[in-house]
Amino acid sequence: MKADKQKKLEAAGWKVGSTAEFLELDTAEEMLVNMKLAMAAEVKSLRTQSGITQQDLAKRLRSSQSRVAKIESADRTVSFDLLIRTLAELGATRSQIGKIVGSRKGSPQKPVKRTRKPLSGQKQ
Repeated sequence: MKADKQKKLEAAGWKVGSTAEFLELDTAEEMLVNMKLAMAAEVKSLRTQSGITQQDLAKRLRSSQSRVAKIESADRTVSFDLLIRTLAELGATRSQIGKIVGSRKGSPQKPVKRTRKPLSGQKQ
């Protein structure tokens, strides 16, 4: 976000922060989310570069087109196993997959501390 826009928002009473801060993610949770997003983006990139439709990829995975769409959007129901299997199906090597999850996209920008709040009705 541009600094001038951030200043205007803050002057209007808005609190500006990162997605991780908003969602109260700790460092490990933020890292997992970023890794999943990076892998999903790579699935879509490899699929489109190869000229393969979501339907074609679904057949190769013995799945459905809607499941491939969920994979590409990093839906919360998509496991890391499925993301890795999909990348492998698209020809990614172990080394390439390692680079995807090890990229800056897969790492939090800064540590985020969080104290867990008890669920309603639970003692602290």
